[in-house]
Amino acid sequence: MSRRYADMALVYAVIAMIFGVFYREFTKFSSFEGQTNLSFLHTHYFVLGMFFFLILMLAEKAFHFFGQRMGRILFTYQLGLNITGLGFLMRGLTQVWGTELSKGLDASISGIAGIGHILMGVSMVLILLKIRKCAA
Repeated sequence: MSRRYADMALVYAVIAMIFGVFYREFTKFSSFEGQTNLSFLHTHYFVLGMFFFLILMLAEKAFHFFGQRMGRILFTYQLGLNITGLGFLMRGLTQVWGTELSKGLDASISGIAGIGHILMGVSMVLILLKIRKCAA
């Protein structure tokens, strides 16, 4: 299982680097100077992707908590992370392009990111409870 966590950390590190390069080059190409949510993609994927799975790998070695439900919980976590990333991407692209959003579309983008955050948050709590149970 540790190998799977290491593989996921590697995948998210690559995704984070791709988004970092995309943010820098896309804003430069678009002659955009200002703050955009695209900058958050890089750090979110490094911290909530790569570092999260590296820490999970270490925790698995120490507590051996992986079980039947853990695969579903990790799937939900990754789904939440990528939905959140999609929200950041949509918001950032509209900021760079200078797109005027209607209230409904603006709320929809925020809602997408919110759903992703909820999925990640619930998954994190379930993972921590599982680790706590095995650590006792």
